[in-house]
Amino acid sequence: MERAKLYFATNRNHIGDNRWNPRGYGEAFSSDGHENLRFGEIEVPYDAPTVDGFIEKKFKGNRVGDGNSLSSYLTKSAKQASITAYKDVLTKGYKKKLPKVNSSDIFFSGLKEHMMDAKNVLIYIHGFNVSWNEAVGSALSLQFMINSFRKKDEKETLVVLFSWPSNGSMTPFLAYKSDRSDARDSGKAVGRAFLKLSDYLGTLREDAKNDKVKLCKSDINLLCHSMGNYLLQNGLEKKLIGYNAGRVLPRIFNNVFLCAPDVNDDVFEEGKGMSRLPEMAKNISIYYNNGDLAMNISKYSKQFTDRLGQVGNARPALVHNKVHQIDCSPIVHGVVEHSYYLWASVNNDIYQTITGLSFDDTKRNRKSLGQNREWVMV
Repeated sequence: MERAKLYFATNRNHIGDNRWNPRGYGEAFSSDGHENLRFGEIEVPYDAPTVDGFIEKKFKGNRVGDGNSLSSYLTKSAKQASITAYKDVLTKGYKKKLPKVNSSDIFFSGLKEHMMDAKNVLIYIHGFNVSWNEAVGSALSLQFMINSFRKKDEKETLVVLFSWPSNGSMTPFLAYKSDRSDARDSGKAVGRAFLKLSDYLGTLREDAKNDKVKLCKSDINLLCHSMGNYLLQNGLEKKLIGYNAGRVLPRIFNNVFLCAPDVNDDVFEEGKGMSRLPEMAKNISIYYNNGDLAMNISKYSKQFTDRLGQVGNARPALVHNKVHQIDCSPIVHGVVEHSYYLWASVNNDIYQTITGLSFDDTKRNRKSLGQNREWVMV
């Protein structure tokens, strides 16, 4: 058996007596509060031929890769995983007050080493009705799938999981209401994590000016699925914007991918919840599917407000020119209608954006609709 390592941050409660080596994480907030963050790593056993079989599975239209089935397999494997949560530690000093090194510094330093080793980072925030093991399975599936398209001279992508206490319930309508409340409260935690990341990057830049460290040339990207987008929206509104007090938000991400976003279809218009997200990224890509039945649960609970993940931007001409939207409706059906970001050519399109391929390059399985940065998958 091989072992896949995944870095994570979570505000879930730990399971077991040892918070530093827990058996897993649960459906409630950390006992230290919903903004408390635990950083760490998890190693998941897997059978390489089985994983390769999912990656190489072929579909109609020369589409390759069954990331959804791979996610289910890795979810089961996550039950046998080993977890290490980083402790806050004291650094050694001589005749000085010992300074504290936060677990987040250890976490970001580890990611920096990977980025120095020519790896791009993709932070992943899952959606609603997702257990801890399912979150781990989806994150690792995303990592395997994206890297399956990589050519020899291209960088690997390292996926980093942010997991919030989604219920993972078998009663989706009840779970949806509970998860939406938890996503709203978790927005402060993810906003806090991004502020920590921004501070860390700022310190690196200052140290680089003084020749103390070398900066890598790798990128940090963000992918939010489903209700994870609502969590991001609340992080912007309740933490990032308030903390910056009118200043421009920190530029952290090269690309932001909003997949099946469970937010209002006008959220990018001036004064709305995500209107300032373009300050934090070079490009923003919205993937939507008008056949996404999961969006109906949300729509009907919001007084029939159309969802961005089902219809795209309400008025594309009114949003920032960094924002692109891709209609996936013609190519996704059935069991992948909500989780199509893990599937075949949609996943490949995300990979192509990470590697810097032009949005209108003919290598992509998409075509332009001719206006307002709108595309359709073919």
